[in-house]
Amino acid sequence: MSLNRRDFLGGTAALTAASLLPHAAAAAGKIKLGAIHDTSGIFDAYGKPMDQAVRLAVQEINAAGGLLGQQIDISAYDTQSDMALYSQYGQQLTRQDKVDVVHGGILSASREAIRQTMRKTKTLYFYNVLYEGGVCDRNIFINGVTPAQQVEALIPYAMGKSGKKVYILAADYNYGQITARWIQKFVADNGGETVGVDFFPLDVADFGSTIAKIQSVGPDLVVAPLVGGAHLSFFRQWAAAGMKDKIPLASTTLGVGNEQKVLTPEEGNGIMVAYNYSQQLTSPANETFKANWRAAYGSSDNIHETAVSTYQGVKTWAKAVEMAGSLDREAVIAALETGISIDGPGGKVTVDPKTHHAVLDVHLMEFDNQQMRVIETLPQRQPIDTQAVCDLQANPNDNTQYEIQI
Repeated sequence: MSLNRRDFLGGTAALTAASLLPHAAAAAGKIKLGAIHDTSGIFDAYGKPMDQAVRLAVQEINAAGGLLGQQIDISAYDTQSDMALYSQYGQQLTRQDKVDVVHGGILSASREAIRQTMRKTKTLYFYNVLYEGGVCDRNIFINGVTPAQQVEALIPYAMGKSGKKVYILAADYNYGQITARWIQKFVADNGGETVGVDFFPLDVADFGSTIAKIQSVGPDLVVAPLVGGAHLSFFRQWAAAGMKDKIPLASTTLGVGNEQKVLTPEEGNGIMVAYNYSQQLTSPANETFKANWRAAYGSSDNIHETAVSTYQGVKTWAKAVEMAGSLDREAVIAALETGISIDGPGGKVTVDPKTHHAVLDVHLMEFDNQQMRVIETLPQRQPIDTQAVCDLQANPNDNTQYEIQI
């Protein structure tokens, strides 16, 4: 997913210049955690808070005495939203810095650019982002929601508030294409009909003809797995055409990077989403997390879904290290595969031993005055899409990204 909003985080605490540059791992004897994110370039609205989340989690762990009696040092690299730098820095983290674990990647392309390097060098890897599902690799743990966890919850809720005829607008790449198929499945499962599906390259920003087409078809609901700064234009143009109050909108991506704060309330109010996190959650874990974030960075305005998923990923890894009593990769994987859980800002996070994906609470939400208002929480949703194709307990040597047949 992408979003180019250089001024979006201007009012929030800035990362220090040092945090945006590669730096060597810690002195001998310390635990080494690698982080690789887009903290500059067109994906920085996602990457900066993800980098901050890693640093906050490590700061908290170190302040509590570290892991196994040792402090954690971070080796962080800014890929500048350049996929080629993921390969370069992924190799540097594993071969030169010799880190014990890597947390990183935003787009699926960035994950795949470094996943095999992590596997070959036997470096444990956490990918902490919402994605299309299907990765089956014993060396990776994935903490973002998959389509079945999210879409299966969102579609019946949105159809219940609108009607049975659904039109889909999706980004024209792997995530959008696969998610569109899941939407069609759950529309049909709930007695609905998909009356149109359109795909758009990431640089498309003019949706005038598409809006006219939707008006002519007359659906009850539009579901939009659109991605990035250009696609954000659809929501503005939809509201400007006077359609927002005529045909409801739902999305599987809008708000993951706090896009609801870029839209005006008039453009965004009422759009329906389903994610693992909202700043409006009132749990003790979330209140403590937000307070610690403000103490570290001066403001909590830029916290979003992928930042929280990253924070939860680091805390899950740390719990597994403590359980294993070792940094040995096989011992840590074995601890994770016991199905350990943490209490995170988004709710309980549980490792699914079969797929190495997370079992997560999913919150049905609506945009309300640039916030994500929680309507209902659906606890501990399983990654059933990836469970249909991946069983690492039966096939521990699997190394595939499956295209799940729907």
